[in-house]
Amino acid sequence: MATLVGKKFPNLNVDAMNEMGDTFKVNVLEEAVNNKKKVLLFWYPKDFTFVCPTELHAFQAALGEFEKRNTVVIGASCDTPEVHFAWLNQSKDNGGIEGVTYPLLADSNRNLSSILGILDISNETYDEATGTVQVEGDNVTYRATYLIDEEGTVFHEGINHMPVGRNVSEFLRLVDAYTHVQEKGEVCPANWEEGKDAMQPNAKGTAEYLASH
Repeated sequence: MATLVGKKFPNLNVDAMNEMGDTFKVNVLEEAVNNKKKVLLFWYPKDFTFVCPTELHAFQAALGEFEKRNTVVIGASCDTPEVHFAWLNQSKDNGGIEGVTYPLLADSNRNLSSILGILDISNETYDEATGTVQVEGDNVTYRATYLIDEEGTVFHEGINHMPVGRNVSEFLRLVDAYTHVQEKGEVCPANWEEGKDAMQPNAKGTAEYLASH
């Protein structure tokens, strides 16, 4: 599907699980708008796999930094809430995600991931004999990441293939940059980090920035 950047995140309730074993509904759009917070939503392919727990622990380690930036972290996959809870109860040194405290979406009906177009489906064929649609691929999500602002608008999306883990610090930088734009009205040049010079959004601003950098 086309990019969601600049558009509202889909308005959909999805099952979720937390470390306490509670199953509840999460609406990512409402999390942003109702709480006036930014949201980082990251999808991973499967519980009990290999790269995935390294990412979940990395986001957990950075949770305080996201909270300082008024940003909620939500993980997501197509596993069921019960599978999430089993993984949450498995220790880190045994490949588990014990200690993860942010909610995990359980998009087991694949409603949200289908809308987002992030499922690993290489081909679909209709089988006339059985009247069913059969898919090629694992039908699980790629490593997709969405950053959503306080109005529910997506300001970043990115998708990694399964074997490539994400760099959590880049998402902190993106939140910092977008917040700077919101608060200062300046734009952020390449490799911008908090505390570095930004630019006025006009030709003079570009010339002045390039002249001094």
